Amino acid sequence: MDYSKSGGAKLGKNAPRHAEHNAKGSAKNPFGKAETKAELLARMKAAAEARKESGKG
Repeated sequence: MDYSKSGGAKLGKNAPRHAEHNAKGSAKNPFGKAETKAELLARMKAAAEARKESGKG
C-alpha cells in the first residue's frame, strides 16, 4: 500500500475557540490588577445600597 498519499496527522493548534471578553491580560482585566479587600468591601456595600434604594433587595 502506498502511504505517501494518505497525509499525516493534523497537529493540534493549542488555542482557544474564542477570546473571552474579560480574559487575563486584556484591557478590561489587566495583569497585576488585584483589588484590595477594603476596595472590594466598599464596592459590595455600594452595590447593596443601590439595591436597597431601588427596592430590589
